[in-house]
Amino acid sequence: MKALVIGGDGYCGWATALHLSNQGYEVGILDNLSRRYWDTKLGVDTLTPIAPIQKRLQRWQELTGKTIDLFIGDITDYDFLSKSLRQFEPTTIVHFGEQRSAPYSMIDREHAVFTQVNNVVGTLNILYAMKEDFPDCHLVKLGTMGEYGTPNIDIEEGYIEIEHNGRKDTLPYPKQPGSFYHLSKVHDSHNIHFACKIWGLRATDLNQGIVYGVKTEETAMDELLINRLDYDGVFGTALNRFCIQAAIGHPLTVYGKGGQTRGLLDIRDTVRCMKLAIDNPAEPGQFRVFNQFTELFSVGDLALKVKKAAAKMDLEVKIDNLPNPRVELEEHYFNAKNTKLLDLGLKPHLLDESLLDSLLNFATKYQNRVDKQQILPTVSWHRQQKEEVTSPTNNGTGKNGSIPVSSPEPVAAN
Repeated sequence: MKALVIGGDGYCGWATALHLSNQGYEVGILDNLSRRYWDTKLGVDTLTPIAPIQKRLQRWQELTGKTIDLFIGDITDYDFLSKSLRQFEPTTIVHFGEQRSAPYSMIDREHAVFTQVNNVVGTLNILYAMKEDFPDCHLVKLGTMGEYGTPNIDIEEGYIEIEHNGRKDTLPYPKQPGSFYHLSKVHDSHNIHFACKIWGLRATDLNQGIVYGVKTEETAMDELLINRLDYDGVFGTALNRFCIQAAIGHPLTVYGKGGQTRGLLDIRDTVRCMKLAIDNPAEPGQFRVFNQFTELFSVGDLALKVKKAAAKMDLEVKIDNLPNPRVELEEHYFNAKNTKLLDLGLKPHLLDESLLDSLLNFATKYQNRVDKQQILPTVSWHRQQKEEVTSPTNNGTGKNGSIPVSSPEPVAAN
């Protein structure tokens, strides 16, 4: 019952660490606080005010009497990682510690290389540390539904049975990632699969959909425990962006035709999924894959839902379709399976029940913190991005409002 949450100062990691602590686990957080650093470098900020990690943990202890250990450092530093693991001695490693933004990975070559090195090396270090000192530890790794892409067949949970030339086999589901970030997650999956096979490690990969919501039972206890609400063009999600735009009277910005369909889930379900995976661990040598989402929506669907919910708050909302900065299908088939976590007992929260309470209410409460310069797309997947960005030494914005290029530090994200 000892869970080390790597990346525990980030959005999913923070909520998970508090939830596990509240459920009686002995919890540690390992983080190098780089998520905060990237906001500073990009000149953006989460809508909600986030206290320093030490103050957050102190407040948690004051409210609950529970202590969460803190290890500040970088998982790409193997000596630090190994020393921290030996000190904490986890039975479960919950791994959120990666650069998790697709747009961030697409800014330029530098950010693409950083994302892949940071994410893949960090995960490899964890696997080797487990092999050397904690071979019975269970790795619960945050993957992404974005590994699959948008195939014209049903998406299974990690594996697919294939018949070819009269023979059958069950193989990892084909991957069609849509960014250099998503590619890094595919590499992670392959490395974890291989490590489980050759070293007998146990791991669960949670291919998560888009997470929404600010409030969990634990983060709602005190404002010092509040979670992030990112809406900017690099780390924000479409749903978050729509809610902020509704709160300040800005048209909802739908990229392209709006038919892009994805899996979504409430942050309260994220923490519950993590606990279900931990409480029902994989077997030695097993690499399990669970698709972690509860509902499927298109971007256009999300805009209409926000418009309808905003009307209940007397907010008038318009919808605009912008040129799509991403290279992706805007109308496509998408049918993904998600039965494994439901079979373990997940009881989902639905978006219609969460929009007002866990998104729009926060968007209106903190609307004075909105930076209107950050709510439009700032990174393009298209080739002309090379001409739009500025040099690494320029602190201004590039043409068309593109993000100035800055050298990412060699640190592990959360």
